[in-house]
Amino acid sequence: MGKLLSKVLKKLSSDGPKRILMLGLDNAGKTTILYQMKHTEDYSTVPTVGFNVETISPCRGVSLTVWDVGGQDHLRTLWHHYFDHVDGLIFVIDSSDRQRLSISKAELRGIYHHETMKHVPLVIIANKQDNKDALSTDTILEKLELDQWAQGSYNIVPCCALTGDGLTNAFTLLAKMIRKQSKGQRSETN
Repeated sequence: MGKLLSKVLKKLSSDGPKRILMLGLDNAGKTTILYQMKHTEDYSTVPTVGFNVETISPCRGVSLTVWDVGGQDHLRTLWHHYFDHVDGLIFVIDSSDRQRLSISKAELRGIYHHETMKHVPLVIIANKQDNKDALSTDTILEKLELDQWAQGSYNIVPCCALTGDGLTNAFTLLAKMIRKQSKGQRSETN
């Protein structure tokens, strides 16, 4: 398994950095995730007005340019401006925000109604799993009605942005999904 992952990650990195879009409602933890993955020692976050961009390497040999776009109401209407040339999507859910899960569901569905996003690999980060009120990933899958989505088109990963638990796994999983999709597209054109 280690050799296979190494091969996949090496091939992925040879194509240059992949463009990742990280979206989710405000206060879901997107910026904390970005700087946790960047291994920034001292950081404090404030609500993102606009976007943050960082290049990260979740594991050796993989380079991802992550666009963390603000999630406030007025900024979500601008998300579609970031959809071109996206290789992968990270959608961050606050696992303890039960009241706004339906809004997350609507936003996620809206993203995938755009033609350029229909086949973009998706990893949902179920953040704030350290909270005692956090919903399980199974419950989140059910509430988002992801069982209606094509098998293999998404994954959900439980995480805690503050500690970093699960984050490397989420980004590595997305990298593998991008590689698999790229390989499939190349074989279709041959």
